[in-house]
Amino acid sequence: MAVTREAVLAILKDVIDPISGASVVEAGIVKALTVDDGRVRFVMEVSGSHAEAYTALKDGAEAQIAALDGVEQVSIVMTAHSAQPAPPDLKPQRGAAPAGPEKIPGIDRIIAVASGKGGVGKSTVASNLACALAAEGRRVGLLDADVYGPSQPRMLGVSGRPASPDGKTILPMRNFGVTMMSLGLMANEDQAVVWRGPMLMGALQQMLTQVQWGALDVLIVDLPPGTGDVQMTLAQKSQLDGAIIVSTPQDIALLDARKGIDMFNQLGTPIIGMIENMSTHICSSCGHEEHLFGHGGVAAEAKKLDVPLLAEIPLHLDIRLAADGGAPIVVSKPDSPQALSFRTVAQDFIAKGLA
Repeated sequence: MAVTREAVLAILKDVIDPISGASVVEAGIVKALTVDDGRVRFVMEVSGSHAEAYTALKDGAEAQIAALDGVEQVSIVMTAHSAQPAPPDLKPQRGAAPAGPEKIPGIDRIIAVASGKGGVGKSTVASNLACALAAEGRRVGLLDADVYGPSQPRMLGVSGRPASPDGKTILPMRNFGVTMMSLGLMANEDQAVVWRGPMLMGALQQMLTQVQWGALDVLIVDLPPGTGDVQMTLAQKSQLDGAIIVSTPQDIALLDARKGIDMFNQLGTPIIGMIENMSTHICSSCGHEEHLFGHGGVAAEAKKLDVPLLAEIPLHLDIRLAADGGAPIVVSKPDSPQALSFRTVAQDFIAKGLA
């Protein structure tokens, strides 16, 4: 009998956090839980000052989960963060802004992943592309610039507040070989970011220039949907090497995608190519293939614009489950047909010198 995520959670809900008195699930200690083919993996994030107190708790939880029918392997990683990390200052800075695009020290290339409208899977493409490039041995960073809907912390299984040794320099997070920074790490998951344009532009510029990215072959920037301040700031203040446009096949999505392409053309940013997401759906029961959102619209648009169609990503449950579980499909199921689409794009990027 295959073990289920619900069965694992049922055990963890009976494991009591010695500090808060709540279960480790309710206390938010359990992160990035995945249950796949008898393998159970998750992270226990605890305060650095109480790490020793959780060692026995971790061992006990591991033994209980291992005793479940269908469990073949249990992997629990315990990470500790500072109890009171110094929050970086992301307020807009006074003083003259750079006159034009500047190269960020240590970063060879910057590639934006953009969409004309929300809900087309842009962030899913960005996280999987970043992880696929890292799996190919590239030094990859991922900047979650979707300030109103930052989803990369959840998709990459990253939590906790980034440290700032001096209140200015920000230390990014890292998982699956990807160095990541997101405004979502600075606020609670259910807290809205209510900022005007100048604050957004200031925060983006600081995340580009004040984060210790280190030496990167490529920085993937997950942009918000649409054509607004964040997109303009990125293109005008940093040397952006190109943009990938993500769209679903239906006409409504393509209408907005064309506006995004026109914006990058006006800003002088080359379009690397287009990705058709949710391209087709194959029924898991009967194998019937359906094009729920139409088919071929992005390919036709790419041909019209004389840019490559980089991939046609299927609409598949495993892609969604992997993103929600904190391990993108190229990490959780790297040999699956769904992961192959992203890995092929990554390999093509490397072959063309884009990453």
